[in-house]
Amino acid sequence: MSALRSGSRATARPRRGEGGPSRPIATSLALPNAHVETIDRSHERCAAMGLSRIERPDMAPMSSPDLMLVKERNLRLHSHAAPVMEMLFEQIVNTQSMVVLCDATGTILHSIGDDDFLARASKVALQPGVNWSEHSKGTNAIGTALVSEVPTLVHADEHFMHANHFLTCSAAPILDPRGNILGVLDVTGDQRSYHQHTMALVRMSARMIENHWLSEDYRHAMRLHFHARVECLGTLMEGILAVAPDGKIVGANRGALDQLGLSGVGLRMHTLGSLFGTTVSELVQQFRSPLAGPRAVHSAQGQALHLLARFNWPVWHSISEAAMPGSAAGTAAPGKVDARRGGAGAGAAAAAPLGLAALGHGDAQLAALTTKLRRVIDRDIPILIVGDTGTGKEMLARAIHHESRRAARGLVLVNCTSIPAASIEAELFGREDEGGQRKTLGKIEQADGGTLFLDEVADMPLTVQAQLLRVLHERQVTPLGATESRAVDVAIVCATRHKLRELIDAGSFREDLYYRLNGLAVRLPPLRERSDLLALAESIVAREMSPRTVRLSQGVQRLLLAHPWPGNVRELFNVLRAACVMAVGATSIEAEHLPDDFVAEAKDKADKAEPDAHPGGLSSTAALHDGAAAAMGASDKAHGDAGGDRALVDIELRAIQAALDAAGGNISIAARRLGISRNTIYRKLRWK
Repeated sequence: MSALRSGSRATARPRRGEGGPSRPIATSLALPNAHVETIDRSHERCAAMGLSRIERPDMAPMSSPDLMLVKERNLRLHSHAAPVMEMLFEQIVNTQSMVVLCDATGTILHSIGDDDFLARASKVALQPGVNWSEHSKGTNAIGTALVSEVPTLVHADEHFMHANHFLTCSAAPILDPRGNILGVLDVTGDQRSYHQHTMALVRMSARMIENHWLSEDYRHAMRLHFHARVECLGTLMEGILAVAPDGKIVGANRGALDQLGLSGVGLRMHTLGSLFGTTVSELVQQFRSPLAGPRAVHSAQGQALHLLARFNWPVWHSISEAAMPGSAAGTAAPGKVDARRGGAGAGAAAAAPLGLAALGHGDAQLAALTTKLRRVIDRDIPILIVGDTGTGKEMLARAIHHESRRAARGLVLVNCTSIPAASIEAELFGREDEGGQRKTLGKIEQADGGTLFLDEVADMPLTVQAQLLRVLHERQVTPLGATESRAVDVAIVCATRHKLRELIDAGSFREDLYYRLNGLAVRLPPLRERSDLLALAESIVAREMSPRTVRLSQGVQRLLLAHPWPGNVRELFNVLRAACVMAVGATSIEAEHLPDDFVAEAKDKADKAEPDAHPGGLSSTAALHDGAAAAMGASDKAHGDAGGDRALVDIELRAIQAALDAAGGNISIAARRLGISRNTIYRKLRWK
């Protein structure tokens, strides 16, 4: 980050507190009054403790045995913070700075930084084992942040002790999901290298550690992700709440507390119902599909928020069953549907299948795909899913895991595109420091006994591909920095939108890894090739509008069929979810309920659809009309004028069916005879 290298030296002016000693305050930084008051109060505390500004402070670190004990107590904090510290340091490298991790007492646990600055920092004891609390080092970002419990900047001669005046320090406390301080993350550098963005980077990094901690603490709880702006979901700005099966709020990140304006104690007095006006079972039903979009809710304080719920489905499925009519709580095993609710009168939510059967709605290609998959599940055969973006590769991976014997264990998802190249090795294989005493558990070990889903595996760096190949061959993983391997038992499911053969020829994907992953390759068809588009659309609407019954109008059905769906199932879900929101109170979804841009694009595509598909320049529709005239001649004579009143779509379908019958079911031959494309036949057959 070049901007971090352009800091300028700050000037200072003396300020005199009321009845207190004079002290310098940095003025060129344009810091708010709250900052000045924080520094004032800290200096007053230091003076009250009898600290000297001119005497050299105690620089000696604690003894090695004591330091080892402190590190052992904070092993988990270090394992979460170490990879984040490396990413943070990449943003400030060559800026005469270092990244420091301290425990809740202010003792430094770990530090990384520029070599030349580390030498200067060692002279003021910025090294593991040294305590930087206020009572030890006076006003400094680490110690003052521990007292104030908020992100704190201490710049240049704002430090109480003169020996530290050459420093600028930005620190943020790290909180656990219950609001207790775990430690402090700090960036310290030469005061001439100060940049206002440093504090933002530190705060974001601290939140990342907190979110990882919360996800690990409550991996079996429901986690609610929310923000007032829908585009902020999935970012470090979102709030995250952990919810117990009885609806109690059991944990929260800092973003949740900030947005709701509540303390940790105040938040834990709420339940899901009192906070957002909903129930656990409602959220389980709505968000059991990974494609479910955000839900609009209002907080107890009246704030409009967008909310997503995430949970481990096998763990939470029993909760949704217990809430359904006609079921006794706890009578059905997790992941199984109670047979008593499987009759014709069962509701859509109750009868919804969870595995591979949930993916298809009558499409022959998907039916053939699921048949293949069922034959290889639990046979130790890697599965490779190939499909365009948005076709539902992650949904398919979840369904495969659910139908396997590993469903009771974890499904670990790894998006090889979203993980920075510098940290993907640690994410996959884990990390250990010297002596093997501190470890970041890698995704492969997390999936031990379960399923590892590598999404967009083609985007994995070549060096990591080689290591993954060795893990798959030896069934052992060696964390970075470790000397010993650990046995792992994982089922591998991979997905990619690329043609791996082309990447192999280009030298960007290992051929040996391809053969290791390609036990069974299946292709998820794009939505435009599926014959169950309308059935899929109806199921989405039924789930979104439950318990009301709302249908798609014929006009909307035509628009859906005419659209090419470049975003596939994900695009369809987003369009229909928006339509369901707009159709509140209506009995059917009309074109006016669809997003304007979608309607305009669909109509444009329909008007321009395949104008040159028929020999002689006739449109595909004209070709169908010609075929219909011949195919329907005998039927029209039998029905008199009824043929003239028959809907155009029925005539087209009869023409296509007649051509298919004459061609023995061969779609390519039928398309040539009708003078239309195969895709047109696929699209028209969806009306059946």
